[in-house]
Amino acid sequence: MPETVIGAPTPPIPFGDNTTKINDHFITNRIIPTPELLQAIAATGARVMTGDNEIAEASRDWWPLAMTWAKNNEVGVRAGAIVSPTTSEQIADVLVLCNQARVPVTAAAGRSGVSGASIPIYGGIVLDLTGITGIISVDRDSMIVDVFAGTFGNLLEETLRRDYNCTLGHWPQSIDLSTVGGWLACRGAGQFSTRYGKIEDMVIGLDAILADGRMVTTGGAPRAASGPDLTQLFVGSEGTLGVITSARLRLHPVPAAERRAAFAFPTFSAGLDACRRIMQRGATPAVLRLYDAIEGDRHFSTGPDLHPLLVMDEGDPLIIDAVMEIVEQECAGAEVLDGESLLEQWLAHRNDVSSLEALISIDYVVDTMEISARWNALDAIYENARAAISAVSGTAQVSAHQSHAYSDGACLYFTFAAKPEDKEQYYRNVWDAGTNAVLAAGGSLSHHHGVGLNRARFMRSALGSGLDVLAEIKTALDPNGILNPGKLGLASEFGAAPSWP
Repeated sequence: MPETVIGAPTPPIPFGDNTTKINDHFITNRIIPTPELLQAIAATGARVMTGDNEIAEASRDWWPLAMTWAKNNEVGVRAGAIVSPTTSEQIADVLVLCNQARVPVTAAAGRSGVSGASIPIYGGIVLDLTGITGIISVDRDSMIVDVFAGTFGNLLEETLRRDYNCTLGHWPQSIDLSTVGGWLACRGAGQFSTRYGKIEDMVIGLDAILADGRMVTTGGAPRAASGPDLTQLFVGSEGTLGVITSARLRLHPVPAAERRAAFAFPTFSAGLDACRRIMQRGATPAVLRLYDAIEGDRHFSTGPDLHPLLVMDEGDPLIIDAVMEIVEQECAGAEVLDGESLLEQWLAHRNDVSSLEALISIDYVVDTMEISARWNALDAIYENARAAISAVSGTAQVSAHQSHAYSDGACLYFTFAAKPEDKEQYYRNVWDAGTNAVLAAGGSLSHHHGVGLNRARFMRSALGSGLDVLAEIKTALDPNGILNPGKLGLASEFGAAPSWP
């Protein structure tokens, strides 16, 4: 039997306390499942919940804009019901029933996404996957774990380390809030991705259920050449092509050693270039994080003129020594900082998300915009995106750091804050300005937060005719369009996706 690993979603922010009634922020074609459909779903063995408070909570995620709505007792759109299965067979049966009834299904688990991907914008069913949880098996010889999609990240990592002396190496900031299925659905990245890769590098196969109830198993032998890689078709699909129920992921031994270092550069550009040289020499430290002066001073009190680089590696001591030697060579000439102290400070607070709720609670609009680009475009993107965001009326501050590096490029992570009178108008304006600046300079739409509802309007610009191909795949796998409709910029037969303001 699978090991029991229990977790539950963490609410992003309390609802307003003036009333217990939660309203819809968007006006859409909200589908309410019939009593007959809910009765048939309950007969599958899945739990059905229709309480107002339960539905309101299950109909939102950590999207910062939606967190501002919560203060006014609003969610994007309320689901018609929550369905919590405990087996893959129940999921298949539920999807068959909803497909026949043309009722939308939004798969969700930890609901830690920050792009509105799990908002059921046409009502219907929220398919709560937190009951599909636990480790199925661990192949210690091949270093592979088979795990259910509803398993929370912190509990998975604790179990792997305690019982198997293994690690996944996947440490997103949301590790306490997010699940394996959520990581796969949005192509998530952990803070040690330079060493271990993003989630798409860790997954070797998965199980998914299509809208008509068919079960699909992907992956198998290493580097198999059996046609296109169907695993990657579902990774990043945000629940629009199928419901991921379990996955096989690569493991690593628990690290035997660790080393830390930190440096400061006179410009952000100089720090980026050092990161590029490190990566292109083949060194892959687990942590290679470069902060601009604003963020460096905010987090580490390094002053208004220094751009700090934090470096940490873990694993086999011989490999670490070689990696850190390359790091020191490529950072020669930079100011040496107290790496032990700065890394300890970062590790102690890296998963703390409380500041987001605190700032939104006092009427700030705060969000992050993470993108990726080639090395030769990063300088221009850093300058242009910050300038574009700063130019939006009301912006109080914008800053950035480089958080994930590769041989061909890196991820830039912009943070902005404002206290505008019209929060929605400001939010739309700043995302339009920043995203258009990034795309114009050759950057990607997203690196690891995904698309959801927030970035859906940019998908045509980001993918071009590729969006048409995605739409054709969606039609082939989900002809009735019931799976997370209105997301990824895809048209929906339930109506136009809502816009704001």
